[in-house]
Amino acid sequence: MNDTAAHPTSREEIDAQHRPDAWTPHQLLARLDALGFDTTTTEHDPMWTVEDSQRLREDDSEEGHCKSLFLRNKKGKMWLVVMLEDQRLDIKALGEALGEKLSFAKPERLMEYLGVIPGSVTPFAVVNDEGNAVQVVLQRRMMDCAHLHYHPLRNFMTTKISSGDLTRFLEAQDHSPHILDF
Repeated sequence: MNDTAAHPTSREEIDAQHRPDAWTPHQLLARLDALGFDTTTTEHDPMWTVEDSQRLREDDSEEGHCKSLFLRNKKGKMWLVVMLEDQRLDIKALGEALGEKLSFAKPERLMEYLGVIPGSVTPFAVVNDEGNAVQVVLQRRMMDCAHLHYHPLRNFMTTKISSGDLTRFLEAQDHSPHILDF
């Protein structure tokens, strides 16, 4: 069960917890538009977990609803792993596939590298990784979906984007993704 008392509840409180110099959803959506991508964004109550997302979801579609995990290796190399929400991640197996020993990164690292808080982790957050320190890993099965759903830097909104446009966005941000089966 999700302990919502531990999380901010208003949009203003959520905004205030993000890195002050980080992109806003408005800036991100303008960037997606400037790149010519056809996206749809909806507003909703904050979603802190996959279970929140499933409970608050307005549509019945299970296609392309995703989660993003922020990982690191012992040397401090950062990884953003993006996958379908119904998939469990075997961190050890993924680490072996990448030649790394991975573990979950602390929220402070998430803020430092991607400028977002837990619950708002998204592939769109690479806009805040100006040093290109974060490696992006996308699940191949996820990329087979026509459309994907991610938070546009805040967990009280969800943006629908085509899988091809997601890849083009990441490349435009100098974060060419690794696409792997896992």
